[in-house]
Amino acid sequence: MGNLALFTGLCRSDATVSEQVNKARFITNRISEGITYYYTPFLEAEEQTLFAAEDSQTSTALCPNSSPSPSALPVSDSSQNQSDSSSTSRPLLLFFSWLGARPAAVGKYRDLYLDRGMDVLLVQSKVTHFLWPRWGLDYGMEVLKVLEQPRFSERAVLVHATSIGGFTFTQTLINVAGGRKQHAGLDQRVIGHIYDSLVFGTLEHMAIGLGKTLVPRLENFVKNAAMLYFWLFKKHTADIYDSGIQAFYDNPITAPALFYSSENDAMCDTAGMEKLIDHWRMRGVTVESRKWKVSKHAAHMRCHPEDYLSTLEKYLQSLVISSSRANVRGLNA
Repeated sequence: MGNLALFTGLCRSDATVSEQVNKARFITNRISEGITYYYTPFLEAEEQTLFAAEDSQTSTALCPNSSPSPSALPVSDSSQNQSDSSSTSRPLLLFFSWLGARPAAVGKYRDLYLDRGMDVLLVQSKVTHFLWPRWGLDYGMEVLKVLEQPRFSERAVLVHATSIGGFTFTQTLINVAGGRKQHAGLDQRVIGHIYDSLVFGTLEHMAIGLGKTLVPRLENFVKNAAMLYFWLFKKHTADIYDSGIQAFYDNPITAPALFYSSENDAMCDTAGMEKLIDHWRMRGVTVESRKWKVSKHAAHMRCHPEDYLSTLEKYLQSLVISSSRANVRGLNA
């Protein structure tokens, strides 16, 4: 086994609701069982302001340079008007959440990016996607198909993967690397990728992660059962994990990356992760990292809010997204 492990036709739903984020309305569109799209309405007054700003801009933006043409988002409510449209000029935050993430916790990350002019595509994983990687690959393909929909296909993409979300994102990358023409180009659309609390190391790290996540009270039992399972089904689990490890090492995305981790995280081999970061830097990838001595897996923002957000602010500013609607400069906690 390698010394790295990442633990990390759609069934369309018409569920669309309007909610609030910092006094501004946003729309929730459930695309499939695990994929949800959040966006803020593009009001007529805002459109006029944007077009005026776009006409005067001379700087290069990392989102499309042409003037945006807001397109109506398909929703079930026929009375939904054009003010609830989604601008295809906005960057898209692709958020791969951790296993068992509660809505309130995920909402803090969602609101963080919505407040900064980005739309959010939430991808939630199941433990079965990890335990039977073939299903994880299928789910990764489902994510790709969503990203290839007209309302997303031209978007600049920022990836934020937390814990098992890193595994799901890797499964998506494996599909991209498969060579199918229709999936080419995603790596060029990604303007940045953030990895938060990756389960990183050996199969044992992965088994520990399962125990701590699924049944904390029976952590050791789940860990031992997982190790037996990996051994019994090596061809369908461990061997596929190895291919994922290589895909992540050879990640085709060369945009700037940011890693969050802690030294006391039992699910992460920090020395191994440093080797990965060095490998990426040797390939020319700009990598920033923030590591704490003590923190909590998948809860660094809650444990160290000021440090977490200031690091994120500095990273986002380095991406130079300069559209008037896609401005992520000056991140305010």
